[in-house]
Amino acid sequence: MNWLTNVVRPKIRNMLRRETPENLWIKCPDSGQLVFYKDVEANQFVIPGSNYHMRMGAVARLKSIFDNETWYDVALPDVTPDPLKFRDEKKYVDRIKDARARTNLNDAIKVGYGKLEGAAVVVAVQDFDFMGGSLGMAAGEAIVRGLELAVEKKSPFIVFAASGGARMQEGILSLMQMPRTTVAVQMLREAKQPYIVVLTNPTTGGVTASYAMLGDVQIAEPGALIGFAGARVIEQTIREKLPEGFQRAEYLKEHGMVDMVVHRHELRPTLARLCRLLTKAPAQDGASKSVQPVVSPAQIVSAAETAPAAPHA
Repeated sequence: MNWLTNVVRPKIRNMLRRETPENLWIKCPDSGQLVFYKDVEANQFVIPGSNYHMRMGAVARLKSIFDNETWYDVALPDVTPDPLKFRDEKKYVDRIKDARARTNLNDAIKVGYGKLEGAAVVVAVQDFDFMGGSLGMAAGEAIVRGLELAVEKKSPFIVFAASGGARMQEGILSLMQMPRTTVAVQMLREAKQPYIVVLTNPTTGGVTASYAMLGDVQIAEPGALIGFAGARVIEQTIREKLPEGFQRAEYLKEHGMVDMVVHRHELRPTLARLCRLLTKAPAQDGASKSVQPVVSPAQIVSAAETAPAAPHA
């Protein structure tokens, strides 16, 4: 109790009270330092001191990739909201309503079409804040529609994966999205268009077992957790202690499961270079038009890491 509580009338007390935003400060999970939220947001959600990569929402991710932060939202097919009438502690439809109100997204994946350094690309972003980025019918339809659009527009398809796996509330219908998205990736491959996957923290479960590991080039953000089953489950199954850093992006790169580990600040120019290399951008006027030599994926990755960034369109 203090003089403000005892003396000042309730109406005046309400005028004096300040509402402090809950996310005004962010605690770095790695170093424990407190950082002002606006500073982290301006730094693409990378903690300035420790370089720890925080999770990034779908809209913020699309803004960071497309030229002038401008793109066309791709209309996605409607799906049955609760096909199994599932209920645990609360109804599945109520969980979806809560997730939509909290994230302003219709489901876990948002798809956009726009320009990346002047070249047309289709980008799909999985938002972990929407029910853990789980793969359900709506998310599967979003990936398939994005891949179909890339085929129609003859443009590269880039997906940012972030998920805890398949959505249990949709049962077998969610597991069916794994082969569906795999077939759609093959359709893009037959159209000879690049498919680039960026693995963010975390990417696990059925998403890892389907479209998230089928890219022509696999990129991961630093420190991202990538795997199918959890480390504890694996240890209990094989009855051995896993090595340090197991299932992290850097470990997977050392063991050949990831092509590149790229800092978030370098992602945009790296993706643009990869798209130009994989689409075999036309040679400049006066250049030789001889048949291009066959280039291995390793050479493409090496070129993307070392080539200078192109001027912004």
